[in-house]
Amino acid sequence: MRNFVSGILFTWIVLCAGGYWIFEKGYVNFAADQRPSDVESKLARSARDASADRRAPVRENPIAPTEKNLAVGAKIYLDHCAGCHGVPSNPESAFSWSFYPPVPGFFKGTPDLSEKQNFYAIQHGVRWTGMPAWGGTLPETQIWQVVTFLNNIQKLPPAAQNVFGSESATAPASPPSPMSTPMAMPVAH
Repeated sequence: MRNFVSGILFTWIVLCAGGYWIFEKGYVNFAADQRPSDVESKLARSARDASADRRAPVRENPIAPTEKNLAVGAKIYLDHCAGCHGVPSNPESAFSWSFYPPVPGFFKGTPDLSEKQNFYAIQHGVRWTGMPAWGGTLPETQIWQVVTFLNNIQKLPPAAQNVFGSESATAPASPPSPMSTPMAMPVAH
């Protein structure tokens, strides 16, 4: 039994040392314009979700999805979020793909986080993604209004749609995502 435990401990130490060596020697590519491995994507998404679950507020969203609140949330979104996350007429801009991981276009697909997780991500940002922490800029009420807007983005009332102008009624097809095709490697001169 002692040899078994020693073997497990030795294996764990070798794996940790090997992982450290791989990172320390620069074998992991952190370039934002390169496709990450499936393992990296799954681990990062799981870690993000678990972190947000652990730290998200305990209370429920205090903002009711009324037409007025959704319109206010749409205006805050337009002013602070749309440049990265899109608008009805441009649900997925080329700019969004310059980030790693690519910025989700919320008019293309609804947020995959719960309201509490979205609140936490907006308030505190998401490290290594370019998502800023809005908690120092926006009061909690406005963050909850954006969360309410995001939670109802696929069924917005006219007042909220009007925030985006007449183009919000019909959105053109999105261009293909750069991450869906292999990326060309730059040629060194």
